[in-house]
Amino acid sequence: MLVLLPPSEGKAASGDGVPVALDRLSLPGLTAARGEVLDALVGLCRGDEDTAAEVLGLSPGLRGEIARNAGLPAAGARPAGEVYTGVLFDNLGLATLDAAAYGRAERSLLVFSGLWGAVRISDRIPPYRCSMGVKLPGPGALGAYWRGAMASELPEVADGLVLDLRSSAYAAAWKPAGEVASRTATVRVLQERNGKRTVVSHFNKATKGRLVRDLLVAGAEPKTPGELMDTLLGLGHQVELAAERTARKPWQLDVVVTEVH
Repeated sequence: MLVLLPPSEGKAASGDGVPVALDRLSLPGLTAARGEVLDALVGLCRGDEDTAAEVLGLSPGLRGEIARNAGLPAAGARPAGEVYTGVLFDNLGLATLDAAAYGRAERSLLVFSGLWGAVRISDRIPPYRCSMGVKLPGPGALGAYWRGAMASELPEVADGLVLDLRSSAYAAAWKPAGEVASRTATVRVLQERNGKRTVVSHFNKATKGRLVRDLLVAGAEPKTPGELMDTLLGLGHQVELAAERTARKPWQLDVVVTEVH
């Protein structure tokens, strides 16, 4: 099973270790593209601060991120699973998994990134600020830029069930197609209250984090979207098929919650 996750805007402080080594990250086919994006981001942030803030979409209170980006080549790296600290990752709780579940997380989780393309949770990276929606001088719009690099690399690792939990901005970097799409499942989180259902926005991240954690802790290894649906039902989640599936189209599953927290 391959689980595709978005990153988080919130990130930990720099690590105490050595700087990132691009040639030691997972998905080596992305190395050249990572170098180009890193150089473009660092160059932008070492230039005019106002321009960098505008390109990166930073508010005045986040201008300190420009200096952090400018120092990325020398910044201490730490495992990506420790770098991302947002709602989804808080509820996933990687640090509290036992050794077996954490090993499954290392093998199955892939976090998409505007800067790195995609990384495993064990890949050592420094904290950064660069969303997939950014348009950098040189590479251009990152969603479109990464599509080219991902096209040959991702199908090689997506050799089983693909659980796609990315937001739309990060899904733009790679969309499962053909036979891969037929064994891909996407998830929408709905809240049911007083007989009505509404799409959950912010708190869908918490639900997705808990969902992935449950799969890892249970040691579940579903092979198909249908088996995934059965597994989630068995773990106590209310899951329904949301869209008619076809041989070349991802499954769309609704996870229904009654409480949002």
